Amino acid sequence: MARDRLFTLNAMMDQGVIPVFYHPDPAVCVGVIQACANGGAKCVEFTHRGDFAAEVFLEVTRHFAKADPSVVMGVGSIVDAPTAALYVANGANFVVGPLLNAEVARLCNRRMIPYSPGCATPTEIGQAQELGCEIVKMFPGGSVGGPDFVKAVLGPMPWTRIMPTGGVDVTEASLKPWFDAGIVACGMGSNLITKALLEAGDYAGLEARVAETVARIRAIRGR
Repeated sequence: MARDRLFTLNAMMDQGVIPVFYHPDPAVCVGVIQACANGGAKCVEFTHRGDFAAEVFLEVTRHFAKADPSVVMGVGSIVDAPTAALYVANGANFVVGPLLNAEVARLCNRRMIPYSPGCATPTEIGQAQELGCEIVKMFPGGSVGGPDFVKAVLGPMPWTRIMPTGGVDVTEASLKPWFDAGIVACGMGSNLITKALLEAGDYAGLEARVAETVARIRAIRGR
C-alpha cells in the first residue's frame, strides 16, 4: 500500500541521498536495501533494468512490507505509463525517470504518488511543475551543468526542488557545491553502492558508508 505522498517527499528530502540500485537476485536486493535503510536512507530507488525486474521488485517489496515497513521503495528508469502502473500496483511509493512523460505524471497524480522526471532544461522543469512534479530529477547531473545549473535555475525559479543524479559522489568536496547551490536531495548509484562492497557482500560496510554520507549531508546543511 502506498504511503502518504507528503510523507514520501519529506522523507526523500530529509535523508538527502537516494540510493539507486538494481540487481537480478532478490536476496542481494534485500541485503543492499536493508543496509541503506539501517544507514539512514530508507527511501531507495530500485531501477527498472534487466529481465523480469518487475518480478524482483514485487518480491522485494513483499519482503519489506513484513520485515521492515519503514523502508520506502521507489522505482527508477521509468519512461512510460504502463510500466509505471505495473510498479505502482506492486508497491512503488515514488517513481523516477530519465525523461519527462506527461502520461506518467497524470498516472502518479491520480494515485498520489510522487513523480520525479528527468529534466535538463528550465523549460522541461517548468513543464514538469505544471504536471504536478514537486521534485525534478536533474539528469544527467554532471553533464547538464552541475551546481552552476542549479544556481541558474533557482534564480528565476526559486520554488524549484532539484534532485541531480549522475555526477555526485559521497565526498564533501562533491556534495557541498551541490547542496550549497540549493538541491534538496541527490540520487547516487555506484558511487554509493560500490562494486567492491557488492562483490564482497559487505552489507555492514555499505551501511556505514550510507550513514557517513547521510551525516555528511546533514552537516553541510547545518543540521
